[in-house]
Amino acid sequence: MKQRQMTNEELSFLFRELGNLFAAGIGGGDAFALLSDDTSDTVFSSLFASLSRACDEGTPLHRALRHSGVVPHYACSLLSVGEQVGKTESTLRALGEYYDSRGRLLRQLKTTLLYPTLLLAVMLVVVLVLLVWVLPVFNDVYARLGSSLTGVAGALLTAGNALRSALPWLLCLLALVLLFAAVIALSKRLRKSLAAIWRRIQGDRGVSRRLNTARFVQALAMGLHSGLTETEAVTLAMELTEDIPAFAARAQACLTELDGGGSLPASLRNAAILSASESRLLETGVRSGSGDEAMQQLSRRLSDEAEEALATAAGRIEPGLVALMSILVGLILLSVMLPLMQIMTAIG
Repeated sequence: MKQRQMTNEELSFLFRELGNLFAAGIGGGDAFALLSDDTSDTVFSSLFASLSRACDEGTPLHRALRHSGVVPHYACSLLSVGEQVGKTESTLRALGEYYDSRGRLLRQLKTTLLYPTLLLAVMLVVVLVLLVWVLPVFNDVYARLGSSLTGVAGALLTAGNALRSALPWLLCLLALVLLFAAVIALSKRLRKSLAAIWRRIQGDRGVSRRLNTARFVQALAMGLHSGLTETEAVTLAMELTEDIPAFAARAQACLTELDGGGSLPASLRNAAILSASESRLLETGVRSGSGDEAMQQLSRRLSDEAEEALATAAGRIEPGLVALMSILVGLILLSVMLPLMQIMTAIG
């Protein structure tokens, strides 16, 4: 029976361990038997045991993993090529590094989005409390002094009264939002559907474009390292971006130019996948006979740049929210305190 597909972290662990075991001269059947004995997870223990039996019966590693359903088609295709050209060990290690990089990027993305979201929620609660409960208290103080809130403070008080009237509806809306968030958290299919919609609309802009490029070049580097031709490597790497129409169109343009006799560096540059400087770096490596190594270096460089771009984007969001919160709270307090100070000065 097919199991759920492994996460990036699980795939990274699996491929790294298999690469180490293959490097030690241990075959597929024995390697999976050792993994089955070492894991405390009964599901994976059973899975590795079945994979061990399949390999002992003569099933190639890539085919056994493909039939299990736990490994993406892309990884199985690369393993197939690696086994054919005698690079199984290096292909396994390259896949381990690839999925480790993907897992690290996804973790960083979740962290990047989580903190600003929590900060925004806290900011909204603080502003709501000030408008709905604090301003009316100040208004009562002004009324006892024979005055009332006017100007900005008066407008904020009106907004707070409107919010207080609509508070039951807002609480119902908040409950619906939380319920929807819980459904998304529990439904993997719904998360995939929403992610697919977002990728079609905004999946190739800004930081996402950098992430897509790094992912594509990583896959391309692994394909070339595993023994694929340039056209085959590009075709295989396109599988990773087929759910992002804008990037898939650029990858298809690259493949079309390659089929027409263009070089890989020029095709990647003309398809707007690589910049001119990156293309020249790759072209220099190809001319010197180290194109494979140059592609791997470029892959690591783009991955680092994507992570830096993600961190930079997070660094811009957080100070912006803090500044916005400070301005709103300061505006509310100043609009109330300044008139009150004038009144107290007049009385004194």
